[in-house]
Amino acid sequence: MIHFFYLINRLGRIRVAKYYVPYEDEEKRSLESQTLRMITKRPKDFTHFIEYKSMKLIFRRYAGLYFIVGVDYNDNELAYLEVIHLFVECLDDYFGTVCELDVVYTFYKAYAIIDEIFLGGEIQETSRSVVVSRLRDLDMED
Repeated sequence: MIHFFYLINRLGRIRVAKYYVPYEDEEKRSLESQTLRMITKRPKDFTHFIEYKSMKLIFRRYAGLYFIVGVDYNDNELAYLEVIHLFVECLDDYFGTVCELDVVYTFYKAYAIIDEIFLGGEIQETSRSVVVSRLRDLDMED
């Protein structure tokens, strides 16, 4: 099960944060700062998986953004690494060439993509075309 999903830029600013496990506000801030600290200090030739407390952190860096998923200790790391890539592909397909400003100014679209891919902390949809077509359908309703 997914505990959280973050998009953090290199300066440590949270761009998107979605939680599937309840945390107090102080716990969230502590988790965000510790997560970023561990990931930014990690050498590039190491894996994209970090064991942290009772969970695993799976992350990828695309341009200036870190995409981070905190999952249960026994979950499949490679599946979540692929889901991160799926999320980036959906962003890129929907926005054209996506950049950090697209996420900042239309953050609700990023949350909509997350909600299409994940449901209650579990992977729901793995087809990029289905996710993007649902978003386009939502745009047609507006």
